[in-house]
Amino acid sequence: MKYSDGFWLNKPGYNVNYATQMYEIEADEYSVTVYATNQWISNRGMTLGGPMLTVRFSSTLENCIKVTINHFKGAMKKAPSFELYEDLSFKPQISRTSDGWELVSGKTKVKIGSQGSGWDVSYWYGDRQLTKQGWRTTSLIEEDEWLTRQKAASDTGERFYAKSESGAGTYIREMLNISVGEYIYGFGEKFSSFVKNGQTVEVWNNDGGTCSEQSYKSIPFYVSSNNYGVFVNHPEKVTFEVASETVSKVAFTVEGQHLEYYLFGGETVADVLKGYTSLTGKPALPPAYTFGLWLSTSFTTNYDEETVTSFIDEMERRDIPLEVFHFDCFWMKEFQWTSFVWDNRMFPDPKGIIQRLKQRGLKVCVWINPYVGQRAPIFDMCAEKGYFIRKKDGSVFQTDLWQPGLAIIDFTNPEARAWFAGKIRELAEMGVDAVKTDFGERIPTDVAYFDGSDPFRMHNYYTFLYNKTVFEALRDVKGMNNACLFARSATAGGQQFPVHWGGDCFSNYESMWETLRGGLSLCLSGFGFFSHDISGFEATGTPDLYKRWTAFGLMSTHSRYHGNSSYRVPWNFDEESCDVSRHFVKLKGRLMPYLFANAVNTHKTGVPMMRAMVVDFGYDRAALTVDTQYMLGDSLLVAPVFSEDGVCSFYLPKGGVWTDIQSGEQLDGGSWYTKKYDYFGLPLYAKPNSIIVYGNFEKTVEYDYTDGMKIVVYGLDDGSTAECEVFSKEAEPAAQIKAVRSGSTITVTVSGTDKPFTVESAQGLKTEIVRA
Repeated sequence: MKYSDGFWLNKPGYNVNYATQMYEIEADEYSVTVYATNQWISNRGMTLGGPMLTVRFSSTLENCIKVTINHFKGAMKKAPSFELYEDLSFKPQISRTSDGWELVSGKTKVKIGSQGSGWDVSYWYGDRQLTKQGWRTTSLIEEDEWLTRQKAASDTGERFYAKSESGAGTYIREMLNISVGEYIYGFGEKFSSFVKNGQTVEVWNNDGGTCSEQSYKSIPFYVSSNNYGVFVNHPEKVTFEVASETVSKVAFTVEGQHLEYYLFGGETVADVLKGYTSLTGKPALPPAYTFGLWLSTSFTTNYDEETVTSFIDEMERRDIPLEVFHFDCFWMKEFQWTSFVWDNRMFPDPKGIIQRLKQRGLKVCVWINPYVGQRAPIFDMCAEKGYFIRKKDGSVFQTDLWQPGLAIIDFTNPEARAWFAGKIRELAEMGVDAVKTDFGERIPTDVAYFDGSDPFRMHNYYTFLYNKTVFEALRDVKGMNNACLFARSATAGGQQFPVHWGGDCFSNYESMWETLRGGLSLCLSGFGFFSHDISGFEATGTPDLYKRWTAFGLMSTHSRYHGNSSYRVPWNFDEESCDVSRHFVKLKGRLMPYLFANAVNTHKTGVPMMRAMVVDFGYDRAALTVDTQYMLGDSLLVAPVFSEDGVCSFYLPKGGVWTDIQSGEQLDGGSWYTKKYDYFGLPLYAKPNSIIVYGNFEKTVEYDYTDGMKIVVYGLDDGSTAECEVFSKEAEPAAQIKAVRSGSTITVTVSGTDKPFTVESAQGLKTEIVRA
């Protein structure tokens, strides 16, 4: 939200009160509190009135500074709030200095000016400044209409308590400096330009597809190329001006009397993401099977058991290994979503078809949303029991958008939530393995919730309760590390319930790139795994696009063929599409020892498995803005081909020799390259000084990753060491591998397994094997 008219003036209608003087500063063993006036106090008479901002600096996690800004502390506190994993007993180091105060948490600290001085706050990691604040940054903003009413109230004796408590017409805005050459990323799944400098970002979930500035997954968190991150602890709408109003600042604003945020410092962006996910939750580990190929019925196509069986038969005949079959909306009758009742016209024996699919080694996923159409057989019961969100007059909120007369489940009602979870457990007990949790973005605000939650705060937060309910119900039946969603909407903390996919994209190269940008932004916002509809959702793409997107899709963490009005089976495009699909499905299957080890690491650390180049190569300035490629795990660079002519430009960061894992070509880092690829190729480069373990894949990605594994050492410099670990499909440590180069010999030590394996050097160097 922009309030200024250039630098010196404000827009008409707004009164901006900046934190100007650090009038008084107090400290205790946990915090430093600054009482900031909006003017320089030169005599007692200037203390008669306000406003004054109370700004408290504390820390509840290592390398994290918590900042709490209050105008009226007595303003009503409203639910819901994000579920955070704070250590309230954590004690930072607090000291008084010659220049003011310092609060230190790990290597991250905040420096606060001295009492009586001007507003002066800076954030540091060790001796490196992260960002700072000063003149005309932190502020209270009030609408003039509200000020006029306040004055009128004081004249007439009226008191506008409701207005004051709600904070309407009042905003708190914070500004943090952007240094020279600094880039800002994140804010959730944003399909706009990857680098967010110059953009206005609204954290407000919407169902807007991938071609707009709207987002299914809006996260009030950003990271900087200067290796810090900022999380604004507000589930309601947060507006960010990223070098788009004051061009040297990130400004963020919330409505009301209170603003709270956390600043994370680190050596790298990866460190920052570790800290952020320690606060908001680590991604759960998706089961190993989820990394295989998913095939969908598509959305509005006609299908029954015969259609489903024919797809699976043909995939098997063509030797394209399939892991999951997904039933989209029409497993239920039209007009009745979500009734949890199978359409017996198409699927007269639902339990039987599920069992027949599972006998073929397949997992099963079904679609749901948190809405119930008026024609659904469960509608009346849900309405009578109070399971729906209601209007403020007590009637059920209904709309004809999406399903005629649909109502929305109220997950703040414990009974409604338990009922919904029970329906998910019934599906899981029937044999369903995963659930696609669609929608959850268009949540109304002029409504009332069972527990009294603020509808404005619930708009974004609703999806957290929805996805958590489904995920936990699946986990109850399937067990730990065996629950999986295919979710579209999310808010902060939603990374705990993977997997997430990119929503409705068009079948063209521009949308393919939008999808990647959205995924890169999402995975810089705490999310570890990302998928998308291969070849696009809307319309039907060309065979050329299908083959290029197949390579991109199979070299993503999770891979699904899905569309709107046409089947996305490869033979519907051309014969070569079948060959390309087979090639990349099998390549991904062979990469499972490497991929699953990285998935386990993501689960443990919060560092995303699919990530932008800035996460690993922040030291290389040329890598900071690259948005047409990514790292899949810690050692494999992927650059999708986005053109019909097969030409692809990609950047290999500084630091040694990169190796194409398919062709064996070796290229020096620190340069851009442009090459042409057939449909079986794309830039797929192993990082220098790395190890990638390939498995003995046959038909399923669930296999013994150590039995017959091939250990390949890439670009190892003389005197250098590379290490990696292999896990079982149950996520237990299965093998530890260490490679050391001395001259022209690489010694590879393998421990933890007695299974057979092979070792090779991509450089053609001599290898010696040591079993430990």
